[in-house]
Amino acid sequence: MRAEALKGHLDGLLLAALEQGPLHGYAVKESLREATEGRIDLPTGTVYPALHRLERAELIAGSWSVVGGRRRRTYELTEAGRTALSGERAGWLEFATTVTAALGARQWPATT
Repeated sequence: MRAEALKGHLDGLLLAALEQGPLHGYAVKESLREATEGRIDLPTGTVYPALHRLERAELIAGSWSVVGGRRRRTYELTEAGRTALSGERAGWLEFATTVTAALGARQWPATT
């Protein structure tokens, strides 16, 4: 999937990945990749700054843990994050419905 298609939807995707429970940053990335059968495979350079931004906005909460002798940050949704996710889903549904109607409702002229 082209990165341009995800613009404006990254926050919702990350929040959705955390809906089932806490995950560390790389697991968030892998959750999205697996859920989309590899169609969304975000670079870590996109995921981590977005997670930090969502944490500053108090939509997710992060905590440090040590696993296998390595420190890692685990993130989970806050109540504000759950509310934001609900809004993201409603916005996506409206957007997808509108675009589908626009693309499917017309007979496009044939190209030669």
